[in-house]
Amino acid sequence: MSEINVTPFVDVMLVLLIIFMVTAPMLSMGIDVNLPKVKSKSVDVTEEKLVLTITETREIYLNKNKMQLGELYYKLEAIFANRIDREVFLRADRSVPYGFVVQVMSEVRKAGVDKLGLITEPPEGMK
Repeated sequence: MSEINVTPFVDVMLVLLIIFMVTAPMLSMGIDVNLPKVKSKSVDVTEEKLVLTITETREIYLNKNKMQLGELYYKLEAIFANRIDREVFLRADRSVPYGFVVQVMSEVRKAGVDKLGLITEPPEGMK
């Protein structure tokens, strides 16, 4: 008999097709879109995130380390020298003048940060 039996091949292909049909919708849920939101999603805690905090007295903290505006550029440049994902989250007190926040954002951008996220709190009724 010189024919090839394709029945096992068809069985394997049907099983793989069913597996891909079930797993494909699960893979497309993580689309990253930068839209302004009132509600915020939680941050993935598997990686170390850099959080830049500006207090009401204009003190700047990178995670928990206090620094001046002039040294922020050099610190961020050194941190992101060997990283692929260049992402910083910014928390600013609501009483800080807008101009100062923009100055800080400018220093962050000059340091080569690709993504700058703003951390907000949900409204009182949403907590």
